[in-house]
Amino acid sequence: MFIAKKSSWYLERVIWLVAGSIVLIGTILSVMVNKLFIILPILAGINLIIFSLSGFCLMANILVKIGFKPCCNERP
Repeated sequence: MFIAKKSSWYLERVIWLVAGSIVLIGTILSVMVNKLFIILPILAGINLIIFSLSGFCLMANILVKIGFKPCCNERP
C-alpha cells in the first residue's frame, strides 16, 4: 500500500486537497442551494483529465506562483 509523505504541504498534495474540496463543496451546494453548482465538480474533473492527457495544470501553476514547492522535481 502506498502512503504519501505527510510531513509537509508540497504541491502535489495541495492539488489533491483543492480538487477534492471543489468536488465536495460543489456537490453539497448543488444539492442544497442550486443545481447549477454541479458545474464546480465537472470543471474539477475536466481539469484532472486535461492534466492527465497534456501535463498542464492551471492550479499547479497558480500554487507554484504562491510558493508551494513540488515533491517531484523530475521534468521531461
